[in-house]
Amino acid sequence: MSTTVNEKKWFALYTKPRWEKKIFSVLERKGIETWCPLQRIQRQWSDRKKIVEEPLFKSYVFVRISDQERLSVLQTDGVLNFVYYLSKPAVIREEEIEMIKSYLLQRDAIISIESAEAFDKDTRIKIKQGLFMDQVGTITRPAGKKKVYVSLESLGQVMIVEFPIDYLELID
Repeated sequence: MSTTVNEKKWFALYTKPRWEKKIFSVLERKGIETWCPLQRIQRQWSDRKKIVEEPLFKSYVFVRISDQERLSVLQTDGVLNFVYYLSKPAVIREEEIEMIKSYLLQRDAIISIESAEAFDKDTRIKIKQGLFMDQVGTITRPAGKKKVYVSLESLGQVMIVEFPIDYLELID
């Protein structure tokens, strides 16, 4: 399979802190296919509670672009750079994007994100049922008996998803 210059791939952009929604809007207006995954979070103020939409990945926005569009994306105010992996802009697999999108559609989805560098490799597991069925993850530290760490390798991030313990099986 040959790749062409016009082939569009998903990339992660590193943004200024708290600029994710602004950059998403600007890139959309430029005609760039972009995605900023948001999750609804309840915030507590001294006088009230409010549901707000916050970016799932702090300081990241995803774009699906061809090589010709890279310069235009980088010239967008608030974009610091592409996320690099092995000295090249990290290509995000379509399956990873779809997995995150699918999970965010779940009514009671609870997701938190942490850098993969914070974890040591430990017990490998396979998910037996649910949306992530047959996905492989790593339990990296005792954080209760309901957490599984699903690595998003191309981002260097770990998506933490809560599961009932009976959804999991150990991989030898």
